[in-house]
Amino acid sequence: MSIQDPHLIRGKGGSCQKIHADGLRDFFADIRSRYSLDRITFLCIGTDRSTGDALGPLTGSALCSYGFPHVVGTMSAPCDAASLEACITAIPENHIVVAVDACLGQALSVGSFLVSDEPLLPAQSVGHALPAVGHYSVAAVVNVKGPKPYATLQMTSLFHVMTMAGQIATSAADAFGLLSEDKRSPVSTAGLWLNNIHN
Repeated sequence: MSIQDPHLIRGKGGSCQKIHADGLRDFFADIRSRYSLDRITFLCIGTDRSTGDALGPLTGSALCSYGFPHVVGTMSAPCDAASLEACITAIPENHIVVAVDACLGQALSVGSFLVSDEPLLPAQSVGHALPAVGHYSVAAVVNVKGPKPYATLQMTSLFHVMTMAGQIATSAADAFGLLSEDKRSPVSTAGLWLNNIHN
């Protein structure tokens, strides 16, 4: 979880934009147009021990439920600050990594997504010096940045985080052709987490 907005690494020729949920499908569709699904790994960063930082594992479990073949970071096996470097090492070198993380930001940004064709810096809120990750990245602004980030994370609405995780996973599934008609409603998406929490 980052504690600033934006928290993406600026590089040469890259782009970062703030979008709402309805723009996520186009972001993922662009990735699909460039790479085959079997070469893409979703790296979903976060922990199930904090509501504000649970977005990554929730997204990862939902992506698994939709049938994405390469997902790192789920509710049963989170990719958190302690395990991130080992998780990165396990990803095949020829894979394109889409990093997903939560972040804190400005009040007007809460509920939006920062998408980029550049990496992000995870775990800033816990003071870890972790490597930048992702060829592409999605940072979900789950709450407002403030003087007490740990308290903010604990007070973040789980429903809000689950909703944003569902928006990411559903948009990705739609863009990659994995979304069936019976899984398009929010109720069905929520059911995916509950029925597949073991992923």
